Amino acid sequence: MSKAPHRSGYISIVGNPNVGKSTLVNALMGRDLSITSPKAQTTRHRILGLINGDHFQLVLSDTPGIIEPAYEMHSSMMDFVKESLTDADVLLYMTSMEEKKIKDEALVERIKKSKIPLFVLLNKIDTSSQEELESAVQELSCVFPNVKILPISALTGFFVPELLQMLIDLIPESPPYFPKDQLSDKPEIFFVNEAIRKSILERYDKEVPYAVEVITESFKEEEKIIRIRAVILVERETQKGIIIGHKGEKLKKVGMGARKYLESFFGKKIYIELFVKVQKNWRSNPQQLKRFGYKK
Repeated sequence: MSKAPHRSGYISIVGNPNVGKSTLVNALMGRDLSITSPKAQTTRHRILGLINGDHFQLVLSDTPGIIEPAYEMHSSMMDFVKESLTDADVLLYMTSMEEKKIKDEALVERIKKSKIPLFVLLNKIDTSSQEELESAVQELSCVFPNVKILPISALTGFFVPELLQMLIDLIPESPPYFPKDQLSDKPEIFFVNEAIRKSILERYDKEVPYAVEVITESFKEEEKIIRIRAVILVERETQKGIIIGHKGEKLKKVGMGARKYLESFFGKKIYIELFVKVQKNWRSNPQQLKRFGYKK
């Protein structure tokens, strides 16, 4: 009996902020890898999530939402999106029932001209009626003629298993790109930083969550516990005061939220110490952005 050939391929997911790209990655992987929140710009980096089977490896590329850059950091985020278009074996352009029109027409034109297999995913169909769904599919068919439009719900899992099988069938024959026991291309401290940032996104409004960067200074894994020391960087003294709160109460809640998420992620008890420092205008400083992984 002949052995089935091994398949490996990069699947790039692109689209505007808040269409559900990270939720889809998590749904396909069957676990939380990318942080999610209702706020735009939750995903800042290109994160590779690995789905491994006996005869396949899918490399899912979660990317930042497409935005008009206001800071140097935003330009770097858009570079991650462009990078994901160049190495994709399959491209998923994601939109949602909430989106009324295509925002980045230049990107859409570039995608349409690409020779890479393309699916258009219409997400959040659980929030709409059949009539609204049919109308949205019709509109997308005009923008993307001869492209398969797939209505999905990343949140409820509707059509997610079917999409997964379609992707496995499409990727080329190839040995795995990463070790089969690996979950992502990112190190453990990346997920610590993201968990703390998720906790901040959930607890603060306006500019504060967007002016934040997190650095894990110490990650010590023991048999039953992981001990973490991390610094939250902000751009102004006023933001530092907002993050810490009265008698440190707000910062304490940030730590509790991050700890809960990380205990689920690592499957171990977590002890976490948080500090807040001011790093003026880090979002526009090329050296700082390189230090934080936004530039190579």
